[in-house]
Amino acid sequence: MLLPSRRPHVEIHPTAIVADTAELGEGVSVGPYSIIGPEVKIGPGTRIGPHVLVEGDTSIGADCVLFKGAVLGTDPQDLKYAGEHTRLVVGDRTTVREYATLNRGTIATGITSVGSDCLLMSYVHVAHDCKLGDHVILANAVNMAGHVVIEDWAIVGGMTPIHQFVRIGQHAFVGGQSRIAKDVPPFVKAAGIPLQLYGLNSVGLQRRGFTDEVRRELKRAYRLFFGSGHNTTQALARAREELRALPEVESFLQFFERSERGVTL
Repeated sequence: MLLPSRRPHVEIHPTAIVADTAELGEGVSVGPYSIIGPEVKIGPGTRIGPHVLVEGDTSIGADCVLFKGAVLGTDPQDLKYAGEHTRLVVGDRTTVREYATLNRGTIATGITSVGSDCLLMSYVHVAHDCKLGDHVILANAVNMAGHVVIEDWAIVGGMTPIHQFVRIGQHAFVGGQSRIAKDVPPFVKAAGIPLQLYGLNSVGLQRRGFTDEVRRELKRAYRLFFGSGHNTTQALARAREELRALPEVESFLQFFERSERGVTL
């Protein structure tokens, strides 16, 4: 059972170990045999299950749920790491399922971050210096290398490895058991080994309330880049001339302009 602690409105199981300097918000509960380190900050209403480890300079937002065996804030798995002070930040209402592991950053950026309203399923690994936006879903055993960026509302299917420095654009959907070695544009579907694109994520966009006009312009943009035979430079030029200057279209075009690893075809 959980017992009231000397911290007001906080419940800590008698077998849990919570450092005196850890900051626990109102309504936090800590389950059996969990360990909370001295630099940890946990927002109000967050529930921590049994056998969870949270250490290092780690901040967890409000109303999160950490399931059994989750490990957050441990040292990065990077041979260049020399003990420098780095952070892990998790937003509000994010769920971390069983045995997922989230490492802190390295001196390169100083931080690993996970947004709000995310779902990280069992055995997910979020490596050093990764940045996840809001509403991201990572299915079971998605394994990220360092410096990966996943934008808002992206979904990645289970058993998928993601190469270091890869970006996955907003509202993209990647099928399970894929291998992601290059950037995945926003608003698209992708799957396979090697990874291939399968058009716009039309169902996802419709469910999230994108208008017919936006979806139509994004479809035109997709065809310019992937169905016209143009190279990226030519497709960008035509898109700037022919497509309406909608924010979603601009995000799509800027993704190509900023890609460093190259974009999945």
